[in-house]
Amino acid sequence: MYIVKANYKEDDCVNILTTALKEIINNKTVIVCIGTDRCIGDSLGPIVGTMLKNSDYKYPVYGTLESPIHALNIYEALSEIKKKHPDGLFLALDACLGDKENIGTIQIRKGPILPGKGVGKTLPQTGDFSIVAIVDQIDEDIKFTFNNIRLNFIVEMSEIIATSIILAT
Repeated sequence: MYIVKANYKEDDCVNILTTALKEIINNKTVIVCIGTDRCIGDSLGPIVGTMLKNSDYKYPVYGTLESPIHALNIYEALSEIKKKHPDGLFLALDACLGDKENIGTIQIRKGPILPGKGVGKTLPQTGDFSIVAIVDQIDEDIKFTFNNIRLNFIVEMSEIIATSIILAT
């Protein structure tokens, strides 16, 4: 279920996302950014995490370029995060695949992220709320896509998401 969605190119994208996030983020919020810096298309989460950390964001942030949360460490990372924040309100963030016409859309949803779903992986879902950014189209013939994504596109979307999270607190 979408709370809100906006294309990153829309003039009021930051305002749309910030308004929705103000209803979600509180003093129990824990941000969990999922992805890897080894694939441009999947680097959105760690880039946002790094931007938040570099801004001295006041709530806990996990998943950065230095210490990403990805398929190889997600079980252990989520277990540790939940131990540290047993009463946390988890806001999970990830890049995802979608329909071609939705590329560039940032969605805020009530409910968890299903990491790896778009590339045929089954990984633990996480998040009471989630932010997903559609970075490429689903290609049923090629399970691992993210093949032709520009870093600038990912950084622009990351800046909008990080700015919206910061402004919402």
